[in-house]
Amino acid sequence: MKSNIALIGFMGAGKSAVGRALAEKLNMEFVEMDALVTERCNKSIAEIFRQDGEPAFRKIEAEVARDVAGKNGAVIACGGGIVLKPVNIDALKETCEIVHLKALPSVVLERVAWGGEKRPLLEVPDPASAVQEILNFRKPLYEKAADITIDTSDLSIQDIVDQIAAWWQKK
Repeated sequence: MKSNIALIGFMGAGKSAVGRALAEKLNMEFVEMDALVTERCNKSIAEIFRQDGEPAFRKIEAEVARDVAGKNGAVIACGGGIVLKPVNIDALKETCEIVHLKALPSVVLERVAWGGEKRPLLEVPDPASAVQEILNFRKPLYEKAADITIDTSDLSIQDIVDQIAAWWQKK
């Protein structure tokens, strides 16, 4: 049996909030990949994108994915673009069951706006169109990588955690 749970999905789907609560419920370590990337670079993700570009961010993200895949007993909240490089998913699949959290574009926009942090991919004139375009591109990648998919649009964090925990405990 794989010892980790990796949460994938677009920004605003609930990976961080669900991950923290799930790790607590299952008595596992919580790991947030974006936080590890910012620690490694000593700058925010927005700064990495602005100063170094998305390719530099994706390179560091791949290094972090390899590192976290080596953990044992962790819930890992992956960055939304983790699926853009197949090598990331290959590394995670070795030790992780992969849970795809998805949400409607309108819910994503509402949650991201409420969160208050700047999202580099949404620093555009029409964020709603950007979300739809990115989701359309990434949807098949998320679906291919996932062992299970949960639509978080109308669920509480606790409902999502309970669904994942029940699924995990049947493994």
